[in-house]
This record gives sequence, C-alpha cells and structure tokens, in this order.
Amino acid sequence: MKARSFLAFATICVVLVLTAFGHAEDMRAMVIEAREKKAALLEKANLEKERALKEARKARSRIMADKKALMAAIKRLKEKNRKLKEENRSLKAGLDDLKRKEKDLLGQREEIEGNVRELVGVIRMNAKDLDALLRKSIQSAFLGDREELVQSIMNHLEFPGMDDIRSMVEIIFDEIIMSGQVRVLKGSFVDRAGEETTGEILILGNFSAAYRIPQETGFLLYSESSHRLFALSKLPPRRMIKKLNAYMDGKSEDVPIDMSKGAALRQLTHRLSLVEQIPKGGPIVWPIMGIGALSLLIILERTFYLSRKDINPERFADPLLGHAARHEWDKCISLCEQEGEKPVPRVLLAGLKNRDMGREELENVLQEAILNEIPNLERFLSTLGMLAAISPLLGLLGTVTGMINTFHVITYYGTGDPRMMSAGISEALITTMLGLSVAIPVMLCHTLLSRKVENMIAQMEKKAVAFVNTLFKAREEV
Repeated sequence: MKARSFLAFATICVVLVLTAFGHAEDMRAMVIEAREKKAALLEKANLEKERALKEARKARSRIMADKKALMAAIKRLKEKNRKLKEENRSLKAGLDDLKRKEKDLLGQREEIEGNVRELVGVIRMNAKDLDALLRKSIQSAFLGDREELVQSIMNHLEFPGMDDIRSMVEIIFDEIIMSGQVRVLKGSFVDRAGEETTGEILILGNFSAAYRIPQETGFLLYSESSHRLFALSKLPPRRMIKKLNAYMDGKSEDVPIDMSKGAALRQLTHRLSLVEQIPKGGPIVWPIMGIGALSLLIILERTFYLSRKDINPERFADPLLGHAARHEWDKCISLCEQEGEKPVPRVLLAGLKNRDMGREELENVLQEAILNEIPNLERFLSTLGMLAAISPLLGLLGTVTGMINTFHVITYYGTGDPRMMSAGISEALITTMLGLSVAIPVMLCHTLLSRKVENMIAQMEKKAVAFVNTLFKAREEV
C-alpha cells in the first residue's frame, strides 16, 4: 500500500512538472527523463514493497504468536474470574452472616451500654447523695480529703471503676461507724472572738459538738461551706456547762445533745433575756419599770415593817391574861411595855390603863386603840393595789401604740417584708409581757400583805375581847 501511494504521488508530480514547463522542445527530453525517474521510482517502490511485505509477514507471525499467548491468558483469566466469582459468592454469603452477627452484637452492645450507663448513673447519684451527706457531717471537719474523692467520682468523665466503688463503700462505712461514736480529741476551731484556737473537742456522733478551753466551755457549730467548727457566739446556761465538763472529765454519764444538728443551739443566740427585751418595747416600758421599782420598794418596806410588828399572840397574851386574872397589873404593864412597839401589846396596854372603866367604855377604848393601829398597818397597801392595776393597763397601751406603728408600716410598705413589721409587733408584745410581769407579782404580794394585815387586826380584836372578858370575870369573882 505504501508503494502504490508513493507511485501515484510521483506520477502526479511528473504531470505537474510537465504542465509547468510549456516549452515544446523540451517535452521529449522531459518525457524521457520522466520515464527514467518513473522506472527508478517503480524499482524503489518495489524494493520498499518487498521490504514492507517482509515486515508484514514478521509482524503477522508475531501477532499470531501473541494471539495464542493472549488466548491462553484470556483462558486463564476467565478461569480465574470464574474462581473469583465463586469466591465472591462465598464471601458475600459470609459477609451476610457477619452482618447478621454484627447486628446481633450491636444490639448486645447497646443493651450492655444501657446497663452500664444506668449503673454509672446510679453510682453517680449515690455519689451525689454521699457528697451531700458528707457536707453536713461534723466528721468532715477532721476528714476533709474524702469529699475530694467523692467529687472526683461524681464529676468524672470516664466510667467509675471498681476501685472508685470500693472507696465509696469504705467512706460510707467509716461515716456510719463515726456517726455512732462519742469522741474527745484535741483539735482546732474558731472561737467566739473569730480567732483560730485549739482545745478539747467533744464529738457526739453527727449531732453536735462541744469544746473546752481554759477560759470557757461551750458548743460548736459545723459550717458546711468551709468544713470548719465555729464556737457558738453565746455560751450555754451554767447547768449545761457543768454537765459538759463533768462528761468530758468522765464524771457523768449524761450530756446535753442537740438532735437537730445545730438548729436548737442556734436558738440560744437568738434568745433574749428580759433585760435585753426591755429596750425593744418602746417608751411605755419605762413607766412600767418605774411602777415595778416603786412597787418593789413598797413591798420590801411593808414586809420589813410587818415582820417587825408581828408577834405570837398566844405566847404573849396567855401570860398577860393570867396576870390580869390575878390582878397583877404591874406585871401586865411591864409585859406590854417590853413589846410596846407592836400593835397587840399597845392595844392591851391602852386597856390596862383604862381598866377601871365600865365594859362598854373599855371596849370603846380598845376599839379606838385598834383603829389607831390600822392606818400604820395598811399604809401604802392601797398604793400597791393601784400600781398593780395600772401596770397591765400601761402594757395594753404599749400594745396599742405598737400595733399602730405596725399598721403605719403596712400602709407605706405593704406586707411584703415581715421584718419591717417586727419592730411594732415586738413593741406591742413586750409591753404587754412586761406589764403583766410587773402586775402579777405585785398583785400577789398585795394580797399576801393585805391578808397579813387582816390577820394582825383580827388578832388585836380577839385579844382585846379576851382581855375585857378576863378583866370583868376577875371583877365578878372579887
């Protein structure tokens, strides 16, 4: 094919050359030259054709050889492909089995993970409960590191392990054991002045704690935020202090304990004595206090006066009446003068001085003597009764003024904040309490003193009548 193409190309070139040259005289020469070139070209083309044919045969033989090899290779590949397809089908069946197993395993895994998450949730919930318990426990003032372990379990990003669970169990059992123990140990706490100090500390389970230092003995309160013990700002009553000291010294088997874990002890700091409550009662308390002071002075004066004027009438009158029956008047007058400052002897002395009178006149003299003694005996008793009546009325007045102040506060500020109304309510209640506190003992004392005066008057009248009867009986015998 290459030779023929080359021959045609050469022919076209010759024709073009002959056409280009128009000289007739050269046509023959050119034709001859063209023939010679054509022959040369044909010979060259034949040579090239033979060469091309040889190369084509060689190529064909190579292609045939390669074809056999390719056919063998194709046959091998087909066999391999068939085996691969069989293996693929087998692997696909195995893959389906593995997928089913994977699905089953994933289901088991999700179930296990759900159980583990539930277990971890329970553990962390218990850790939170344990943390809240430890925060409120007095024991944490001495074992603060255990809360860090519980918080690490509670806030841990990973699943807690068995070591963490064992640690929680140990902490719980330690807390149970210590909460049932009573211990006395040396430890530090914050005293009432706000300074760190060291002393003996009595731990009564998880309920309360007490301290003893050379200066004082008192109760301790536990602070959950700082995990420290603070001395109660107010000392307990002496009776409690005595019991605490005796228990810490091993001399007593009972000790005061606050079962409310400090709530009852805190009430000691808010409890006000009567002296501390008085200034909160407003201006009405001072008149009430004045009445109370004046009443106390009257009660003391009357008690002292009546005790000085009192006498055992039987022990005094029996010997005197005996002397009067025997007309031993000098002895009777001497006996009366020995007790001359007392009402009964003075009344009888007046009768002795007028013993020669008639019965009616003598009785009038004795009655007059008794009436002279009564004002001294009853002095200030009416005033005491009046003060006893005024005191609760002043208390009621203070109650009214306090409630008026309370209603003024409600008018301006409403009832949103009870503390703003507490001042008026406190004034109202304190004045009533103080008025009754003064009136009740004053009325009691007034009643007792009045009864004492009545008894003394009755004794004077009784002994005066006995003296008159004895005197006139002795006259009749003579």
